[in-house]
Amino acid sequence: MAARVRRAPALAGRRELGRGRVAPSSEDTQGNGGERGLRLPGVVLPRRSPSLSVPGQGTRDHPPAHTALRDRLLAAVVTCFKRHGAAAIDTPVLELRVPFARYLAMNKITNMKRYHIAKVYRRDNPATTRGRYREFYQCDFDIAGQFDPMIPDAECLKIVHEILSDLQLGDFLIKVNDRRILNGIFAVCDIPESKFITTCCTVDKLDKVPWEEVRSEMVGEKGLSPEAADHIGEYVQLHGGLELIERLLQDPKLSQNKLAKEGLGDMKLLFEYLTLFGITGKISFDLSLARGLDYYTGVIFEAVLLQQENEHMEEPVSVGSVAGGGRYDGLVGMFDPKGRKVPCVGVSIGIERIFSILEQRMKASGEKVRTTETQVLVATPHKHLLAARLKLISELWGAGIKAEMLYKKDPKLLKQLQYCEDTGIPLAAIVGEQELTDGVVKLRDVATRVEVDIPREKLVDEIRRRLEP
Repeated sequence: MAARVRRAPALAGRRELGRGRVAPSSEDTQGNGGERGLRLPGVVLPRRSPSLSVPGQGTRDHPPAHTALRDRLLAAVVTCFKRHGAAAIDTPVLELRVPFARYLAMNKITNMKRYHIAKVYRRDNPATTRGRYREFYQCDFDIAGQFDPMIPDAECLKIVHEILSDLQLGDFLIKVNDRRILNGIFAVCDIPESKFITTCCTVDKLDKVPWEEVRSEMVGEKGLSPEAADHIGEYVQLHGGLELIERLLQDPKLSQNKLAKEGLGDMKLLFEYLTLFGITGKISFDLSLARGLDYYTGVIFEAVLLQQENEHMEEPVSVGSVAGGGRYDGLVGMFDPKGRKVPCVGVSIGIERIFSILEQRMKASGEKVRTTETQVLVATPHKHLLAARLKLISELWGAGIKAEMLYKKDPKLLKQLQYCEDTGIPLAAIVGEQELTDGVVKLRDVATRVEVDIPREKLVDEIRRRLEP
């Protein structure tokens, strides 16, 4: 099963999905076959090493088809972010700290809804066989500010739901939990507070390994008693919806724990808002979701794609995380000189994993991705008409039409039309000696091969009409 998408800070020396771009370390500038790990704009590094003929370790080239697919994916995500009123920001690529938290603290910002999409870099060793590259795209959405409980949190979940629905990746599930509920569970199970974080990290493995292995790690490696581990297991294997929340609110032990009671109360409110959004069918309150990052202070969530059930499976199973996030109310205060806190909640979309899924799907279907947006190819059927092509294409460019022509003086018409079919150009504007005499342009629909003579002065309007969605 694929590793989870995480929103992790660079405090531990790397940037995962969600926080902190990193400065180059000695590992980044050495040990990559003579290449540097970070390519800095405007810096030319002449080398005689033959390693210059290949990308640096943990990076890869993206041909036009890949780039076009990624652009389409990012455009869909940005459209959703803008629909929800987010403003774009950019922060330096070389950072030792968590960019958004640092940005808020340094600029004394207490209220903001933002998104940020950029290439970022891991410090740790890449594992390209598992799709884990040193260079990758980060795609974050965050809401900062003091607001009424669970309203921003519900919107973050709605955004995840919209993006995964729009991209038509298949069936998915958004798991939600709350760190306060987990900490309350650990407390009522008599786990020392000093072991909360390590226990949380162990629980976080439940989506990958069975409970028996998690229990064994708790007892054998974390030093918990078998009784305490079994008690934890009674809770963390539960999942459901509002009914489960109501049941836990009546739990004799959890109902007496302040943290758990607060978390369950907010979870109930969250589900009420999600019901109004009409998305609870894709939401699961899952007590096994832990997201082992200690800066989360409240709601946590993770979206996973599901493999459909068949005769060998009783229910759909997860095939990988594609988004994750949660509430982190204390992080900004770490960077403020006076420790002023700014409550935040946010989500990272797993762009690289989604891209890999779409790429594999494209290969399997044989679908071709257009790598350009050219609308018209200007063509000529006879020799000695280069001037006519140049004049016509200039007119189209001046009118804002995306147009191309072949870079030959006298290309054969068949070759020009074949270029349209190969690259997906929908229209060909053909101008020959007769068309010049008559003051028309022959407009060809490349798919149907139907040709119509259009008066030259009406050509731009006709092209626009045909290209209307």
